[in-house]
Order: sequence, then C-alpha cells, then structure tokens
Amino acid sequence: MEEKPAEFGEPGPPLNRRSPFFFGFLFGLGAILAYALFLGVRNAASILVLIFIALFLAIGLNPAVTRLRKWGLPRGAAVAIVALSLVGLLAGGLVALIPPLVTQTTELINNAPETIESLRRSETVNELVQRYDIANKVQSAINAGTVGNAVGGVVGGAKLLFGTIFNILTVLVLTIYFMAAFERIKAAGYSLVPASRRDRVRLLTDEILTKVGAYMVGALAIAILAGVSTFGLALALGLAYPFALAVVVAVFDLIPQIGATLGAVIVSLVGLASSITDGIVCIVFFIVYQQVENYLIYPNVMRRSVKVSDVAALVAALVGVGLFGVIGALAAIPMVAAIQLISREVLQPSMEQR
Repeated sequence: MEEKPAEFGEPGPPLNRRSPFFFGFLFGLGAILAYALFLGVRNAASILVLIFIALFLAIGLNPAVTRLRKWGLPRGAAVAIVALSLVGLLAGGLVALIPPLVTQTTELINNAPETIESLRRSETVNELVQRYDIANKVQSAINAGTVGNAVGGVVGGAKLLFGTIFNILTVLVLTIYFMAAFERIKAAGYSLVPASRRDRVRLLTDEILTKVGAYMVGALAIAILAGVSTFGLALALGLAYPFALAVVVAVFDLIPQIGATLGAVIVSLVGLASSITDGIVCIVFFIVYQQVENYLIYPNVMRRSVKVSDVAALVAALVGVGLFGVIGALAAIPMVAAIQLISREVLQPSMEQR
C-alpha cells in the first residue's frame, strides 16, 4: 500500500540535543524560570516568614495537644484548649501593658502645659533659645514643611501598628490551622518518602519534632524566670507597674539574643525615671543577669531539654542571628539538634559500613 505524501511536506530529523542553539535555549529558559522563582520568593518573603513562625509554633505546641489527647480528649477539643490558652496569655499581656501606657500618656498630656510654662520661666532655657536662635529655626522648619513630615510619620506609625496587629493575627490563625491539621501534614509528607525507608524517616522526624517542642518549653521556662526576676527587682525598688515590667521582659526574652537587651533597656529607663539610683541598680542587675542567662542558664536548659551541648547552643544562636536575624536564632538550636541526630543515626553508620 502506497503511503500518501504528507500534505505539508516530510517532517525533518529530530533536533540535535547537542546543538549549541538547543542547549542555549534550554539554559536560558532554566535561568528565566530560576529568576522568576527568586522574584516570587523575595516578594513573598514576609508572608513566608509568618508561615515559618506559625509552623514553628504549631510544632512547639503540638506536645501539649498530644498530652491532652492522651487524657481522652478529641484532637479538635485539644487544639481549642491550647489555642484558647495562647489567646488568654496574649490577652493577659495586653491587659497588663495597656493600662500603664494609657495612664502615662494621659499624665504626659495633662502635664504638658505646666512643663512648657516652667521651661519658659527658666533663665537657662531662655538663654539657650536666644543663643542658638531656636525659635527662628523652629519657625523655618515649620515653613519648610516639617509638620507635613511629622504627619507622615504619624501615618507611618499607624500603618506599622496595624501591620503588626495583622501579622500577629495571621500567625495566630495559621498556628491554629497547622495544629488542627498537624497529623495530616505529617502523613502527607511521609507519603512522599519511599516505602522501604518510610518507617525510619518517620521515627527520625518525630524525634526532631519532639526536640522542637522541648526547645519551646525551655525557651518559655527561661522567659518566665527572667520575668519573675524582673518582678522581684521592681518590687524591691518600688517601681511603678511591676507586673507590667515583668511581662515586658518575659515577652522580649522569647526573642533570642536581642530580646533580653530590649527588655532591660525598657526597665532601666523606668528606673531612671524614678531616680538615678534606681536606674543604676536596674542597669547593673540586668548586666549581671544577662551574663548569667547567656552563659549559664540558657546553655544548661537547652542541654537538658534539647540535648545540645553548651558550646553548640551558644554558637548556633550566634550564627543564626548573623545569617537570618531573629528567625535564624529561633530555629538555630532545633536545627543543631536535628543535624546531630541525623549525623548520629544516618551519616556515622553509613561511614562505618565503608
């Protein structure tokens, strides 16, 4: 049977995959896709960070959910109890912090006229105003539009405040979703592993997740200890709002490396506002306490909870801060624990068999 000639001609030979044109085309297409993926990750970096924090919190809170399930509660009820406890802690912190802020702001506004009048009566202030021509400089700044910049700063501050509230709510909602679907997420991840290695991967991953939960418990214990110490200091010095100061220090202490310093600065400023002596006592107390926490309490707690050596815990936190900031410090110690586990259970046995 004769073959009919192709209507549009005979097809040519297949493309030569070794052709420079073919290789260059595929390379260029791959480079474009890689760059598009990079742009997508960069533009979604803030959202990815929120997702990472929520997933980290869900892993850390999952042991509490597991403990409640062992007591006979269904997973939905256990997740609801843990979530409500988390919301209760946040609400308690806000209740402790908002009244002092409102009171101090109101006092500042009410005392502003008296403060301004006392400054106007001060001979030293008047001399400084005349010497440096402060009045004309202020008027020139106003004419140059500094007030508009100040309004823009207020708007920017409002955006920052609402953005922070939005981020907190997003992390809270994602954390609840991750806790509710935690077992399904793990099952979906394990299903991607070959069946011959699935059991071993499951055991190793469960152990790593357990270490993340232990790290969260250790971090909370350190933060509570810092808050209790601050509460005792504030009571001893007679500072205003000691419970609020303790909550501030405890919350900031959850931020690795820099959080304790921020909390110490706030309490020291409150002490200085009370008196110079109280401020100096606060500064000395926090300098000593931070050294004890960084080099004694923190490494020992992490060694017992996550089973990471003192040197490894300290080095991991410093390297994490240097590479990825607060997020890096947050995940550094669990990552070191995971690397140690994989090295001990996977890499070392494979090296012994060679």
